[in-house]
Amino acid sequence: MTQLPPQILQDPALQRVLDALQAQGDGAWLVGGVVRNALLGEPVDDIDIATDATPDRVQALAHAAGLRAVPTGIDHGTVTLVADGRGFEVTTFRRDVETDGRHATVAFSTDLAEDAARRDFTMNALYADASGQVIDPVGGLPDLAARHLRFVGDPNARIAEDYLRLLRFFRFFARYGRQADPAAVAACAAHRDGLARIARERIGAETKKLLAAPDPGPAVALMAQTGVLDLVLPGADPAALDALLAAEPAPGGWLRRLAALCPTGPAPDLRLSRAEARALSALHQASAKGWSLDEAAFRLSPEAAADHAVLRAAQGHSLPPDLSARIAAATEIPMPIAAADLAPLEGPALGRALKAAEAAWIASGFTLPAPALIDAAGLAEEDPT
Repeated sequence: MTQLPPQILQDPALQRVLDALQAQGDGAWLVGGVVRNALLGEPVDDIDIATDATPDRVQALAHAAGLRAVPTGIDHGTVTLVADGRGFEVTTFRRDVETDGRHATVAFSTDLAEDAARRDFTMNALYADASGQVIDPVGGLPDLAARHLRFVGDPNARIAEDYLRLLRFFRFFARYGRQADPAAVAACAAHRDGLARIARERIGAETKKLLAAPDPGPAVALMAQTGVLDLVLPGADPAALDALLAAEPAPGGWLRRLAALCPTGPAPDLRLSRAEARALSALHQASAKGWSLDEAAFRLSPEAAADHAVLRAAQGHSLPPDLSARIAAATEIPMPIAAADLAPLEGPALGRALKAAEAAWIASGFTLPAPALIDAAGLAEEDPT
């Protein structure tokens, strides 16, 4: 018998929710990521609960226990119960009545096995009762132990129900997998054109989560093998990502990895935020112009400069042991002259002079005094070409 680590169930807010749901004989089970991560000894972010009580009954049980109930996904059976200021999603057992490749029409159920059969991966179809005993209706425990990522039932059917599961397969493989089920890989290749039915926002969100995994390299290689990568990121270079991963002193953020994976220009439409798109463009610009670390540190944020340094290391440059200090020198020591010091220059002439002064300041390692910088700016005006 497999048990959850006891500390998971020692959460007072969780106990209030479980007690409320079971107060009148209904059942409540932890499900999905909380069970998976607890068994792996990894951090638990969210706690989802499955129940055989209908959504209306869940709300009534919550009110009887003095808990706030928010019908966050009532059509699909989800009610968020708030205890001690924290939200717990409670979803009634379901079975799919009809699917269109993205959304499902569901019917509520009282059968845990029926609920498990509609989930995506076996390692996500694990349940635990209020005592911590794990229930495994689809063979998820041995898969979890082996880090074997496998769809519940027929992978073709699971993907056809919701084509987003295709990207989730690669994202979960990057985060939790060591072995990819061959039938699942084949199904991903066969159904890859279904990605055209998925909103770009969702594709972008899955891609960012995948690239944020400790080592996304094997998952990206599988995406390339199945033809999925070229649909999501046309022209992406998995070898460049592998080089970056080898150069990273510690696992890095998704944006730096996206810059390596798509080194020739802006990423395809992933619906990045304006700030994310600007940050990605800055890394591409720094790479295209061959900026040194000092120049990147002067012109970019400290975080972006560090990313640029690691991207350079992936291309064969050395990663300075004093990276943080080098970046700090560029950001903490102000250039000792400003535009007013170059009067009476104005317009394009002033712009050229300032650029020349900046170049001299960077080349000196941020040590050149003001008179020398003014001299450098003056030389630029003598020969503006």
